[in-house]
Amino acid sequence: MPAWLRKSLVVVISMVTFGMVSPAQVNGFLTTTTERSEKSTAAETSFVDSLDVPLDEEEEREMFIHRTMMEAEQQSFQKFGAKIGPVIEDDFRQTILPNIEKAIEMVAFQYPGEKLNSLRITEIPGGGESEKIFHIIGDNGKDIIRFHVRRDQPPKDGFWFNFHYHTYHDNFQTHYELGRIFWAKNTPPKWKS
Repeated sequence: MPAWLRKSLVVVISMVTFGMVSPAQVNGFLTTTTERSEKSTAAETSFVDSLDVPLDEEEEREMFIHRTMMEAEQQSFQKFGAKIGPVIEDDFRQTILPNIEKAIEMVAFQYPGEKLNSLRITEIPGGGESEKIFHIIGDNGKDIIRFHVRRDQPPKDGFWFNFHYHTYHDNFQTHYELGRIFWAKNTPPKWKS
C-alpha cells in the first residue's frame, strides 16, 4: 500500500472515530477482517501492523496540517456566510487557501510532532465587521497565529478583502499578507450574513 494512502487512511480513521476508538481497537478490527479475507495482501497486513507503531514526526506534522486545513476552510466559509461565500469561493480556494496552508506549515515546523496535538483552532469566526477568521491556540491557551480578513476600500477602486495573518513573534503587530480578493464597487454585506 502506498505511503500516502496509508497516511490518508490513518487520518480518516482518526477523524471518523474522533477519539471514540483506540488504535488497539481499530487494530483488532482490521486484524479480524484481514484474517477472514483469504485474499489479504502483505500491504494490508503492513497497514494493520503500522497502527501499533507511533507516528513519526513527519506524519504528526502532516496530520496536523491536514486537520487544521479542513477546520480552516470550514471556519472561513462559515465567516463568509451565504452572501459573500458563493461570490468569492473560487478565488479563495485558488489564491488564499494555499497561502493559509503555507502559514500553517510554518507553524507546524516550529513545534515537535508530539506538541502539535496540543494546538487547537478557535471554533467561532468573527461576524459583522470583525476581521477574525480563526486563530491557532497553544496548550497555554494563548494565540500563536491569527488569520484575519479586512475590508479595504482604496480610493475609486471598490472594495477588496485583504486576507492576512499575525503571529505572536512580534505581538501580532505585523500584517503578513495572504492575498486579496476584489468584491465590487458596492459595500459588501456583513460577515456571516
